[in-house]
Amino acid sequence: MIDRLLLEKIPLVGIARVLKLSESCVDNKGNKQWVWLALDALTHELVGCHIGDRSTCSALALWQSMPAVYRQCALIYTDYWEAYQAVLPSKRHRAGGKETGLTSYIEHFNNTLRQRVSRLVRQTLSFSKKVENHIAAIWNFIHYYNEQICLRLSNA
Repeated sequence: MIDRLLLEKIPLVGIARVLKLSESCVDNKGNKQWVWLALDALTHELVGCHIGDRSTCSALALWQSMPAVYRQCALIYTDYWEAYQAVLPSKRHRAGGKETGLTSYIEHFNNTLRQRVSRLVRQTLSFSKKVENHIAAIWNFIHYYNEQICLRLSNA
């Protein structure tokens, strides 16, 4: 029904009002979640992920989600978020603003993620009542994305 109404160009707000649906709901608005990602700049494969708050604990969880070889050898480029500086070893960490281009690959992936996982966009009908379902949708896309990267690399 919702698909047919959208095809008729009925606005999302109108559909939600008539069908008595929430436009967007992930548990509740007070339960904000951030997607923390680590991406290999050479292959563009996602090598680490954590979904949680904006704390140092979440930055540590991202660091621990990365394979050991990356934690031991890779240079890690981030923005100036203080949690990164508290967790990442200074000899492996380089912070910079968007103007440096050091975070451009991850910014591009963030845009792709928002485009492909509709529940990450405000006022969507692809909502989750449970945070676990929201996280599962993100992980599903990440696995699909990495699979496509591997296929592209093997065909090159």
